[in-house]
Amino acid sequence: MSVKEGIIMILMAATPIPAGGQITGSWQGRKCAVALTYDDALNVHLDTVIPLLDSLGFKATFYLPGSFPGFRVRLTDWKGAAREGHELGNHSLFHPCEGNQPGREWVPPEYDLRTYTVRRFLDEVNVANVMLEELDGRTSRTFAYPCGDTRAGDSSYVDGIRGMFVGARGVSGTLQKIDDIDPFHIGAFVVDGQSGAELAEMVQQAMERDVLLVFLFHGVGGEHSINVSLDAHRQLLYFLKDHERDIWVAPLRDIAEFVRLHGKAKTTGRHEGPK
Repeated sequence: MSVKEGIIMILMAATPIPAGGQITGSWQGRKCAVALTYDDALNVHLDTVIPLLDSLGFKATFYLPGSFPGFRVRLTDWKGAAREGHELGNHSLFHPCEGNQPGREWVPPEYDLRTYTVRRFLDEVNVANVMLEELDGRTSRTFAYPCGDTRAGDSSYVDGIRGMFVGARGVSGTLQKIDDIDPFHIGAFVVDGQSGAELAEMVQQAMERDVLLVFLFHGVGGEHSINVSLDAHRQLLYFLKDHERDIWVAPLRDIAEFVRLHGKAKTTGRHEGPK
């Protein structure tokens, strides 16, 4: 089974459609919520993605590793993106990951999460928060687990970030109703080679099920090995625009805050801003 077929199966099985097809919109009175998230501070995000989003009136979340060149050398541009309403999300300082996983040969030994302590990881995340606050003036934002990993050494660091953010995004594709969402375990569908029609079908399924759908983009028309074509990305955004009366498209920060206020899933800790 291909990755694309697997995604469609998850979408079809995630949540049964109510009898008669009637939906009571949980998301600002709309049929579903969609978050567009982009990882790793790529130039294409600033040069191509954000202008298209702005032209359509959509705001997204950009997860920025503080040490990556696409962040460091374009601070003014990221500040401008925040000023236009996009979320600057925290993706850690050095993007450490567990280096023993398949396809992780690129992880340097000094940034292998297996050698980290929770304290070291949280300290680095705090530094990244300070950098982001200098750009956008905000203390409220979401976090994206680097590579989806949630452990430093042999311990989970999830509880350590609960007081620092309003929510956190992973990399496992899930569709969830608002009452089932833990804001610190928000799933996302990695976009890698899907067509515009396939991406639009995912949104259609979310609309039919009154759920949250989070897209996770890296390259858009290039600049990353995980990539979607410019045309497919554009088709998805046009589909969202054509159906915007039924879809709440918002930065993940806004959606996580809404879930915390209106959802019923249990979560511990509270947001207190960066420490």
